[in-house]
Amino acid sequence: MTENAPLPDVSIIRQAFACKCPRCGQGDLYQPGFMNMNLRMECSSCGLKLSQADSADGPAVFLIFILGFLLVPAALGFEWLVHPPLWVHAVLWGIVALGLTLGSLKPLKAYIIALQFKHRPGDWQ
Repeated sequence: MTENAPLPDVSIIRQAFACKCPRCGQGDLYQPGFMNMNLRMECSSCGLKLSQADSADGPAVFLIFILGFLLVPAALGFEWLVHPPLWVHAVLWGIVALGLTLGSLKPLKAYIIALQFKHRPGDWQ
């Protein structure tokens, strides 16, 4: 494949949830390990140098805003309906927030890298 070939017909979002290479959609984006957030040096399928990808703090900032927007009203509604003790809120919403954050951080980082590959091809040369 050429260095800046367009993305395959696979949707960027589906590709991001699978954490695959932004160019070929085949190679794994991350090094092995369940919670390993380190990118591979290059794609095992097409050889794209993944070390050039820089998502910075974008995924974390997006998650703070998105999960804050979703979880605060959910916690308020839960309080209004159930009136549980404060420790129930701490345990429940702590677990929910941590689970959603850890479960969506890798795909969101992969999505931002795929968008960077698509819209800023000069960064990958």
